[in-house]
Amino acid sequence: QEQLVESGGGLVQAGGSLRLSCAASGRTLNNYAMGWFRQAPGKEREFVAAISWSGGNTYYPDSVKGRFTISRGNAKNTVNLQMNSLKPEDTAVYYCAARRALNGILLYTDVGDYVYWGQGTQVTVSS
Repeated sequence: QEQLVESGGGLVQAGGSLRLSCAASGRTLNNYAMGWFRQAPGKEREFVAAISWSGGNTYYPDSVKGRFTISRGNAKNTVNLQMNSLKPEDTAVYYCAARRALNGILLYTDVGDYVYWGQGTQVTVSS
């Protein structure tokens, strides 16, 4: 079973940046499409970013487009989320997720599409 571990969360002032990483233990993430989601207290888990296993396709919701960038690490067992121009409304627990993909083009945006999840990392943006 895949084990995903997120890191890089923390406290940052509005306008600042953070870089989250997600690593798979024991194997590479080849053939896995990846996603980042977040969940604020009292709210449902929401989609933040997705990337195909080839790395060639990415997708973001309007709420983070132009500020967040998802990328795959050179080691093929990490996925990163660079978050710039952070806002207080970005405060949440951030989760990475993975699932095997049929090809290198597909990516997924729904919570139910993913099979493996990390434990989450807290991101707090102060105003």
